[in-house]
Amino acid sequence: MDIALKGDTIVNIAKNIDPKEGMQVVNARGLYVTPGLIDIHSHNFYGTKMDQTYSNGPNAIPPDGFTFRTGVTTVVDAGCAGWKSFADFKKQTIDISKTRVLSFLNIVGEGMRGGTYEQNVEDMDAAATAKVAMENPEYIVGIKLAHYNGYNWTPTQRAVEAGKIANIPVMVDFGGSKPVLPLEELFMKYLRPGDIFTHCFGQLATREAIVDVVSGKVKSFVYEARKKGIIFDVGYGGISFAFSQAIPAVKSGFYPNTISTDIHTGSMNNAMKDMLNVMSKFLAMGMDLQSVIKASTWTPAQVIHREKLGNLSVGSPADIAILRVADGKFQLNDTGTFGFWDYTGTKIHGKQKLEAEVTIRAGKVVYDLNGLTNPLVVMK
Repeated sequence: MDIALKGDTIVNIAKNIDPKEGMQVVNARGLYVTPGLIDIHSHNFYGTKMDQTYSNGPNAIPPDGFTFRTGVTTVVDAGCAGWKSFADFKKQTIDISKTRVLSFLNIVGEGMRGGTYEQNVEDMDAAATAKVAMENPEYIVGIKLAHYNGYNWTPTQRAVEAGKIANIPVMVDFGGSKPVLPLEELFMKYLRPGDIFTHCFGQLATREAIVDVVSGKVKSFVYEARKKGIIFDVGYGGISFAFSQAIPAVKSGFYPNTISTDIHTGSMNNAMKDMLNVMSKFLAMGMDLQSVIKASTWTPAQVIHREKLGNLSVGSPADIAILRVADGKFQLNDTGTFGFWDYTGTKIHGKQKLEAEVTIRAGKVVYDLNGLTNPLVVMK
């Protein structure tokens, strides 16, 4: 199908639209035209406070530097800012980025500052967090619990309480505990339908895994949690994804609801790399292309209650990714395939890899790898 844009909106979709009607035309013949990708687990509150890790610190990264070149048009910052620091995050990141930047607000008032800050249960104020969320409904789409270490359900309870007050979902990232906090209790007792369990394919000694490491089967209560409406998000990260979990899950038909990167200065230069690399790994594991695209566009839009995004429909925002599915015959290796690896050193091969050719954000070409746009315009 051809797609016509006017301003920042899709105005027509048809089999043949005369290119003479357009002031600018992108030749997408032989490529896949998809909604702009939505990464719902990202870290973007970058800054100069070197002791604050992801909250106005050096571990987060400015979105425009990595989004458009991978077809991503919307990111959701996963808890870098808390209610005390959200105003700064909005001013120095959200307001100046060409990428659409949304946010899960950290239940910790200080945000993702690392160390003792994220272990301070007294700073987990559900009422104050919900208040800031309700004051910023255009940008804050959920509550984030992250990195708390300890056998204690209080942080979870306070995050869910904030989510209930503000009527938005909660994303949970267990930091770790010995003994581990049981996932069945998390899913069936504490989380609500629509709440999100991120790092769903992680396998660490301090967190329970969803796939039994002995039998290689997805645990029965995980299927019950899915029926309940719990969302399973990839949140790849640095050490929060293992093929030993993902491969048996995908092979059994248990696909993630949402594909996301957990991108930061560490993960982007490790096994994760970027959104398209993570999506390509799921293709290599046997997930079909349509399901991979859906888990990176329409489903995350629904999860964060932004249904205007993640689809190509007349009247929808003109956020578009034009992707190429490269095949392994161009690879200089004996297998003629692409190699994908995880942080444990496990490597698999795939015959296909996704690459971004053109990205359009709010009706403007913001990335063009091979000059498919006519006339070419340098964005300012």
